[in-house]
Amino acid sequence: MSEKNCPHCGTRHKERSAEEQKKLLARLKKAEGQIRGIEKMVEENIYCPDILIQVSAVQSALNSFNKELLGCHIRSCVAEDIREGNDETIDELVNVLQKLMK
Repeated sequence: MSEKNCPHCGTRHKERSAEEQKKLLARLKKAEGQIRGIEKMVEENIYCPDILIQVSAVQSALNSFNKELLGCHIRSCVAEDIREGNDETIDELVNVLQKLMK
């Protein structure tokens, strides 16, 4: 699998393709831009409901990021671990899904 533990800090890492990384970063940059817009709205004392609508847009952008990343994770890491007989990955996935659905 393309997931590895860093020998220095023990943190898990996953090698992503350039295309996967590009898609994920584009989604994050979109959310980042929207947050900057919200900051400006607050600074300019924009009407609360208008700000709340923009906050909802950021949440939607982050949900899209999560869906993309989760799909990549299931198609690569989870599928590969299951093929290798590592069923602990299923428990990890269930735990992650429970946290995402709070």
